[in-house]
Amino acid sequence: MSGAIQKYSKPAIILHWLTGLLILGMFCLGWYMSDIPKDLPKVASLDLFDLGIYTKKFAAAITPRTFYFNLHKSFGLMVLVLVLVRVYVRFTQAHPPFIASMKAWEVKLADLVHKALYVLIVVMPLTGLVMAINSKYGVKLFGLPLISGLDNAGLRDVFKEAHETVGVALITLIGLHIASAIKHKAIDKDGVMERMSLK
Repeated sequence: MSGAIQKYSKPAIILHWLTGLLILGMFCLGWYMSDIPKDLPKVASLDLFDLGIYTKKFAAAITPRTFYFNLHKSFGLMVLVLVLVRVYVRFTQAHPPFIASMKAWEVKLADLVHKALYVLIVVMPLTGLVMAINSKYGVKLFGLPLISGLDNAGLRDVFKEAHETVGVALITLIGLHIASAIKHKAIDKDGVMERMSLK
């Protein structure tokens, strides 16, 4: 490797790591809440994620499933806003070119994966939002009613399926993205990872 490493801008780097961590957190939350039984009784307090670290108290009793689904929707809205900001930054700021040592097929694959990731990180929260709007519950932002539910079971099911399908595609590409980053860091040692570092 020769010459100085061309880095992404600080806003791009911060948004990359922040949205990445939030999206991975959303996957974990999604898997966790999908296993919560629907018939659990309402509670006035809840041991958050059953970790014994923090107990959440409610003004009015709700079911654990309702709490975690509302939490998922709230963070999903935050992800959507951050992703739209990230897309804006990506297309309004210059970004470094692929490093010269990369092979032609690597450049094509990396470019394709990056573009697909941008599409999926926008589509993922959008499908979740439309699904929530078409449910009977609507959308609350950390307890604050935001959008009333339309109670359209047919559309809700269509977007539920889309949300899950996009999720599988997104987590697959994220895995490929992480594996590629590890390869560049541990095997190629070509400075690709440093382009996304604040150091």
